Amino acid sequence: MAGTHAAGWLAVPPDHPLGLQTLPYGTFTTVDRPTEPRAGVAIGDCVLDLSAAMCRLLTGRAHLFSSGRLDAFLDAGDRAWDQIRSAVTKWLSSDDYREAIEDLLVPAADARMHMPFAVADYTDFYASEHHARNVGRIFRPGGEPLPRNWRHQPIGYHGRSATVVLSGTPVRRPYGPSLPPGTEAPVFAPSARLDFEAELGFVVGVETVVGEPVTVGRFTEHVFGACLVNDWSARDIQAWESMPLGPFLGKSFATTISPWVVPLAALEHARIRPPSHGTDVFSYLAEPDGWGLDIGFQVTLNGHVISRPPYATMHWSPAQMLAHLTVNGASVRTGDLYASGTVSGPQPGERGCLLELTWGGTQPLALPDGSTRTWLEDRDELVITATAAGPEGTRVGLGEARGMILPAQDPTAI
Repeated sequence: MAGTHAAGWLAVPPDHPLGLQTLPYGTFTTVDRPTEPRAGVAIGDCVLDLSAAMCRLLTGRAHLFSSGRLDAFLDAGDRAWDQIRSAVTKWLSSDDYREAIEDLLVPAADARMHMPFAVADYTDFYASEHHARNVGRIFRPGGEPLPRNWRHQPIGYHGRSATVVLSGTPVRRPYGPSLPPGTEAPVFAPSARLDFEAELGFVVGVETVVGEPVTVGRFTEHVFGACLVNDWSARDIQAWESMPLGPFLGKSFATTISPWVVPLAALEHARIRPPSHGTDVFSYLAEPDGWGLDIGFQVTLNGHVISRPPYATMHWSPAQMLAHLTVNGASVRTGDLYASGTVSGPQPGERGCLLELTWGGTQPLALPDGSTRTWLEDRDELVITATAAGPEGTRVGLGEARGMILPAQDPTAI
């Protein structure tokens, strides 16, 4: 049963996923001020104009939000993050502050969301053992499903930050080279095997110095929070180009993120030990406490629920991913985004991509409206949502990552 985390004078219901237990950050504009981006905090069905609230009530930190984006705030570090979260919680829960900020609350329906921060770099991991095993069984039937290195270290690829887009942005079906089944020569054509990947992303706040790795124990000093990610994937292009190197055109055309960044502080009650805890790993990946997370995902296709992936089963934690990303001395910058890879559980209804749900396209997915899918079709709309365990039975909402597929555009005809 939910506890007493109603937001004071706002009377936000305790079971609202964007209550006091969450308080995520984003960037928004309104119809009356379309050219003035403002930093905001979601609270119930409203958005607090944080840029204005800071000028009124916490002037010493107001400069962190003067641009309307979160970049300066992310760079300010964990003490500033804690101070501002504490202040916002107090403002929204105590009647003493109602008069000071009530006029700064905007109905969420009137807020147009924008990219909350400038994505400096993007890395995508492969942290789910269930996903990795399923992919191995699909492509290597009868063989060992996991690559030899998978249990020793987090595996990832370096993506493209320029094509990280905000939830709601349409995604155009990509063109690219592929080798259709039963053919001898590659073709250049629109992807016929377009897929989604339900993932959790982590947003870096404080940068590091080249040559200085980040240990697992310093994870919360550098990572501010989490967002939802859909790493769209053209499976046919990806399969052809990944010999011998990794994903390129099959991934780089679009990656969707949710508009709200949920601070790690809001996920403390969701912390669990990941499956990698206590296993034989390199010393730099040993994590005494663990940053596994109890987060439930839901994926809908054209309004129909097709999967409910559980993040709790992810083998590698975000602290381990960051440690591996930097162990060779690679640095991270403010605004770097790294994602977990596809979130999949042990059951068929917990698989986080169509590659698994349709078993490589051999088992079409039946939708409640009578249609079927093996891969995404033009005009399909895919929505990823998630909530995490919160205090006293509440749930912490992570918003949504939404995208509609547009028909391909022939690059030779432009």
